[in-house]
Amino acid sequence: MAPRTILITGASGEIGHGLIHRLAEQGRDRILALDLHAAEDALRARCYRFLTGDIADTALLENLAAAYDLDVIYHLAALLSTKSERQPRLAHRVNVDGTLNLLELGVGQARQQQREIKFLYPSSIAVYGLPDLQTKRRAAKVKEDEWCEPRTMYGINKLYCERLGRYYARYYRQLDAQETAGHLDFRGLRFPGLISAFTVPTGGTSDYAPEMLHAAAAGTPYGCFVREDTRIPFMAMPDAIEALLRLEAAPRGRLTREMYNIGSFNPSASGFFERILHAFPESLVTFAPDAKRQNIVDSWPLDVDDSAARADWEWRPGYDLDRAFDDYLIPAVRRRYRDG
Repeated sequence: MAPRTILITGASGEIGHGLIHRLAEQGRDRILALDLHAAEDALRARCYRFLTGDIADTALLENLAAAYDLDVIYHLAALLSTKSERQPRLAHRVNVDGTLNLLELGVGQARQQQREIKFLYPSSIAVYGLPDLQTKRRAAKVKEDEWCEPRTMYGINKLYCERLGRYYARYYRQLDAQETAGHLDFRGLRFPGLISAFTVPTGGTSDYAPEMLHAAAAGTPYGCFVREDTRIPFMAMPDAIEALLRLEAAPRGRLTREMYNIGSFNPSASGFFERILHAFPESLVTFAPDAKRQNIVDSWPLDVDDSAARADWEWRPGYDLDRAFDDYLIPAVRRRYRDG
């Protein structure tokens, strides 16, 4: 089989790193990587080509479309939740206009090649908005079509782009006189908070857990910005990468929806700290909730119902809380900070 050509935006981010390494290990695909920032040499070496540029640059995307026939697009580029809240116009430009540009690229490639092009989109639990803690506790595991009332710019951006993806997959230019052969095969995941041992968090409102871990491993004090009883779903980064690859590989006929919840574990913030303290007894962590960020986290679900993903494409997390800490997070962060 000829190698597939895969475009990954946001390639230098947390998910991008893991995805590129996994795909490169498989050795079957040509990886085109795109990021606003230049890549380190190790990441660049795993790509067929690494482009430094902006997803808002339509000329760049047009040149890319002219030079390559794409098979799969992983659109990972985004402005994360905290920065999006502080700069909402920039968030809209990156998260919405940028996504629209990539959807146009994808559907243009599908029509040009007269076949389906897969478009993988990472969304977030930020699309949910529960009104208060009592409702959050009663709701427990939230399904995909429940409580989609986001209260952050990031969550609003993500929910709208989910709807855009559905439009491009099902209804794009539905008034055309003749239907074309090429279509966009849009598939997405609503990620919980993600924890990576290899990349430092970069501005997500759920980043209190990985920030706590990395600070403890580095021996630096950390003031956790949420209450000790705060609870939302989380996932180890290897499972996030596995979920993307598994969803991309799933036969289209088995999928019953465009967007899927996926979950793994959901300890309280104090539960995270207890795990970290066991590994790093000298940890200097205090809980100093920031009321505004706390209100945002409190609007996100206690947990998610991922039964659709389990039924449609056999999703199963490989890392529960014990394995995430014992086999992945603690050994890896120890090596990272020991070796510098």
